[in-house]
Amino acid sequence: MSDSIAWVKPKLRLSQIINMSVGFFGIQFGWDLQRANMGPIYEHLHANADQIPLLFLAAPLTGLLVQPVIGYMSDRTWHPTLGRRRPYFLIGAILSTIALVFMPHSSALWMAAGLLWVMDVFGNVAMEPFRAFVADKLNEDQRTQGFVMQSLMIGLGGSIASALPWMMTNFLHFSETAASGIIPDNVKWSFYIGAFFFTAAVLYTVITSKEYPPQDLGYKDKVKVSNTGFGGGVKEIFEAITNMPKRMKILSLVQFFTWPGLFLMWFFYNPAVARNIFHATSETDPLYGQGTNFGGLTLAFYNVVTFLFAFILPTIARKLGRKLTHSVCLLAGAIGLISVAFVENKYMLFGCMTGVGIAWASILSMPYAMLSGVLPENKIGVYMGIFNFFIVLPEIIASLGFGWVMKNVLHNDRLAAVQIGGGLMIVAAVICYFLIKEKD
Repeated sequence: MSDSIAWVKPKLRLSQIINMSVGFFGIQFGWDLQRANMGPIYEHLHANADQIPLLFLAAPLTGLLVQPVIGYMSDRTWHPTLGRRRPYFLIGAILSTIALVFMPHSSALWMAAGLLWVMDVFGNVAMEPFRAFVADKLNEDQRTQGFVMQSLMIGLGGSIASALPWMMTNFLHFSETAASGIIPDNVKWSFYIGAFFFTAAVLYTVITSKEYPPQDLGYKDKVKVSNTGFGGGVKEIFEAITNMPKRMKILSLVQFFTWPGLFLMWFFYNPAVARNIFHATSETDPLYGQGTNFGGLTLAFYNVVTFLFAFILPTIARKLGRKLTHSVCLLAGAIGLISVAFVENKYMLFGCMTGVGIAWASILSMPYAMLSGVLPENKIGVYMGIFNFFIVLPEIIASLGFGWVMKNVLHNDRLAAVQIGGGLMIVAAVICYFLIKEKD
């Protein structure tokens, strides 16, 4: 940049990288609570399997609309106390937490769907600037470590959140069953605990982490929230899309095929475990509660795998390179998803989820590490928001169209839907390995 100044970001201590990542623990706590429990909540409120994808439309659509806007705004924000990204962490966390508290009190399908929209809008407000936060704070040599630390926090938060209903039942003896139209107590208390951790973790990062002023990052002035107005913001977002770096275009295609595998798992995995492996006949059958609890426990396990694998992922990436590492991890996830349909003993699900956990650790870090080095420093927020287009677009397609596939092609076979996700993840791995160049 012509207006940049010679300034080198200092190397941060491990404790500082941990502090700036703790907030993601809380954000992921909220996301994994909804991923593990919204399918069963919707079924408790009388949704059919072919309706579930459409009811999950909130997450991708809010991501599509909110993330690039928040990225653009946070690039242009400077608060003398809270900095650039932290105001969004804080506002998003507080409002998302309110929705988490009210969600398990939903008395009708429309109420649960509406609260999910609120939760996802402000969850995206809190989450989107965290990727840019790493790029702001860390030099190129430390960025892989920063994104992997986020993966570690995501794995830790997700593992606890996914297992909470099971823990509420087995340790605190909250009921896992409820009358038709009522959310079980173990799920209610899981959401209350999740609300606490969401806000507390984000507050910790806001308090313990500081941000570099715009002039240190090479900007001419302390920019306001927007110095070009709404029209200028829309224009800049579209210009950024038009001028995406080559590596970003290919990584976007990788993301486009990666994330449907995860979406289909989150849509259908827990109800599939309850109905196909525990053989529950309805959502009021005691076996249904046992199945969704166990499914949540295996989802927690894949997050534990993510947490542990994140420790060695930087070493693997240094030896194999980022693209080969990511391709191999995606193949591990694909095998895990496809093999779910061949499970005969419920404990085999832990083996399936091991592959998913390995893939999840890489999905949360390697694409961003490969991307950050090719983005202009003063537009990292908006580009990270645009990059997430290619996470949410396939989910929007799945939400709008997969209900028809479920009903007319798969005949509401939830396990077949999970397998299709695994097949798409194989496509993503092939694109990553053959089309991405480490330096372009």
